[in-house]
Amino acid sequence: MTDNFTMMKPLIEAIHSTPTQAVIYVAGAASYAVGWLTSVAGASNTVLEAAVPYSRMSMIQLLGKIPAQFASQQTAEDMALVAYNRALKISKPGSPVVGVGVTGALATTRAKLGDHRFHLSTRTSDRHWNSTVTLAKGIRTREEEEILSSQYLLKAIANASKVPVDCASQSNASDVSTDTERVFSEDEELEQLLNGNICFKVYTFPRGILASTSERKVILPGSFNPLHEGHLQLMEVAISVLGDGYPCFELSAFNADKPPLTISQIKDRVKQFEKVGKTVIVSTQPFYYKKAELFPGSAFVIGADTVVRLINPKYYDGSYDRMVEALLRCKSTGCVFVVGGRNVEGVFKVLEDIDIPEVLKDLFIPIPAARFRMDISSTEIRSKLSM
Repeated sequence: MTDNFTMMKPLIEAIHSTPTQAVIYVAGAASYAVGWLTSVAGASNTVLEAAVPYSRMSMIQLLGKIPAQFASQQTAEDMALVAYNRALKISKPGSPVVGVGVTGALATTRAKLGDHRFHLSTRTSDRHWNSTVTLAKGIRTREEEEILSSQYLLKAIANASKVPVDCASQSNASDVSTDTERVFSEDEELEQLLNGNICFKVYTFPRGILASTSERKVILPGSFNPLHEGHLQLMEVAISVLGDGYPCFELSAFNADKPPLTISQIKDRVKQFEKVGKTVIVSTQPFYYKKAELFPGSAFVIGADTVVRLINPKYYDGSYDRMVEALLRCKSTGCVFVVGGRNVEGVFKVLEDIDIPEVLKDLFIPIPAARFRMDISSTEIRSKLSM
């Protein structure tokens, strides 16, 4: 097995040199690939998480359903999609991600009636690649089949990372491989988002790539209809208050008080961020406790008017306890709120003017009024434009 690792090591080093980050789920095949990836220097650049959901219950919990067949191409696809969504949530800001799923039925201690096979799937932002390999029976040991499937997995990750592959696998003329690839258009990606298949879509425009190495996203949510100078200045001040962070604006396609955005509306609003070279994330979560689950460890930039709503039991079926519970869930994900001053019912207020429950106080970080004050809103801008 040492010779196989030596043969694959240059490819692994090339994978680690790319910005692509991966979540990998394997069950029944390709288990050596995880060890090979993590034994080469630079593994932390690539591997976000790797797991082996081997048992029936582990796979069911991973997928959130009972698969029709555990060792199948559909199950590998489902695993890759779950891995992709997981990678989106825990990756470094601005990094491309890939979700990987492998499942198989290889040689075991007893003779198999069915084929020896493995199924592999990778998911990136704009493509889904699948491979089913049926192995010639009786010519390899279980270890040799594991090695072969692991080589296929490394090549699949290299392909998703745009790394040229020039090393050979130990395949046999009797093996049968079937590969398919589907490339998604931007509209198809957004449709998948609106349907709940992917948890969010990131647009990182050229000027939005920063020198910051911070893994914390600083997120300013809004409808951005339109994006204006106040949004941009508020983000700059928030980064300054925090000391570091990767700035991201977040556009939610769903709003608790408004109709959902259409794909055309989303694309029009995203164009605003392309013009100013800023990163924008499109999600479908209007509620902050859900946003916190999507973006663990992040700092949300909000106005004092939003804080007033966040701590109002009225928005939690009138229950103070539910309000506290929901915000403690945000706190448990490592998220905080950076609060700028805003007009609240005609009066300009900062965080210190709001009565925050003691148990939640360390969830909020104030932006002093002396550092930022801009009372105009997107609503006022639209009103002036219409006039």
